Amino acid sequence: MNVKGKVAIVTGATGGIGFEVAKRLGNDGYIVILNGIEDDKGAQRVEELTAQGITAEYYGFDVTNEEAVTSNINAIGEKYGKIDVLVNNAGGLGGRSRFEEMTTEFYRSVMALNLDSTFFASRAAIPFLKKGENASIINYTSNAGWTAGGPGAGIYGTSKAAVNAITRALAKDLAEYGIRVNAVSPGTIDTPFHAQIKSTKPEVFASWKNNILLGRLGQPEDVASVVSFLASNDAAFITAETIQIGGGQALGI
Repeated sequence: MNVKGKVAIVTGATGGIGFEVAKRLGNDGYIVILNGIEDDKGAQRVEELTAQGITAEYYGFDVTNEEAVTSNINAIGEKYGKIDVLVNNAGGLGGRSRFEEMTTEFYRSVMALNLDSTFFASRAAIPFLKKGENASIINYTSNAGWTAGGPGAGIYGTSKAAVNAITRALAKDLAEYGIRVNAVSPGTIDTPFHAQIKSTKPEVFASWKNNILLGRLGQPEDVASVVSFLASNDAAFITAETIQIGGGQALGI
């Protein structure tokens, strides 16, 4: 791929899947902008990428803060004159709560983490994506967006269902500008996110692969390779799609 000079922003990119995605896009040739809220870790990650010959920068801001998202993405877009790829990787479970006991604060925090962040970043990036080449937005959803999540994770599932919808809505809205919008839906990926259960209940962690057709947990590289494809010219005719990256886990065996 000839992506020299192209700019990719990856939110939530200081660890786990996000960092692997940033590294893959950097190795593809993109200038990568890492976002996070741990500034020391962000600086460390940039050093790691720079040592590999990747051009990288870190911008520390909370993706649930509308003003911070807008001002930082504007600063990135103005510095480079465009944005070619926005990867809305930031998000998460945010905790568990059944609806009867759920506080409004908890509800809003989970929706902000997964839906608001996607909306804020996408809206801010659009004027600069219009100046990009084969520009695209790549969102992150989850199987919970279809199943509504496990016990106590209903609002997480609700937020991811909304990400499914906003992905298609953005794709409709931006098609006339040649901006593609897709989503990835990672299954169970072996990252530090699962460190606690991996160390305290290794037998439970090991059993998770029994629900996956391919018989193994996913790796961050599995997600990064699909994001790389969706950002590339090879995916130039793909928009409004969601790709499951779960080794068949979504079939619920």
